[in-house]
Amino acid sequence: MEKEKKPIKNCFVEGPIHSSFIADSIAKHQAKTSIGAHQIFLGQVRADVIDGKTVSAIEYSAYEEMANKVFHEIREDTFAKFNLTCMHIYHSMNRVEVGQICLFVFVSSAHRKDAQAAIEYLVERIKKDVPVFGKEIFTDNSHIWKVNK
Repeated sequence: MEKEKKPIKNCFVEGPIHSSFIADSIAKHQAKTSIGAHQIFLGQVRADVIDGKTVSAIEYSAYEEMANKVFHEIREDTFAKFNLTCMHIYHSMNRVEVGQICLFVFVSSAHRKDAQAAIEYLVERIKKDVPVFGKEIFTDNSHIWKVNK
């Protein structure tokens, strides 16, 4: 029997990811009684100092169709590797100010070890493989392209 193909989801949101969106996402899972553990990763824009200049924001861009395909592949690989109940990935597009959330990764499973291992795997794959580009904007409005670490 052929495996059912899941639709490719749009993982991008405009601007920062707000705390109310994160809270609402968590609240929606309370009715799923097979879940015993959630693991969340929140990426936040830092006020890094680079060559004496302080970052004030990051402006994210991507070829969204290609990036969403890579997000989809990572999702499928992660579901195959770990015993998860559900998974959500959201990444900001355009300008995100220092202190705001730019990446929200949320996994659920019956047991904590699967959730913990999956979140680590997911975030590393996202940072390494997804073609999302960040332009670090400094307080003087100059910029450089961000290098993921």
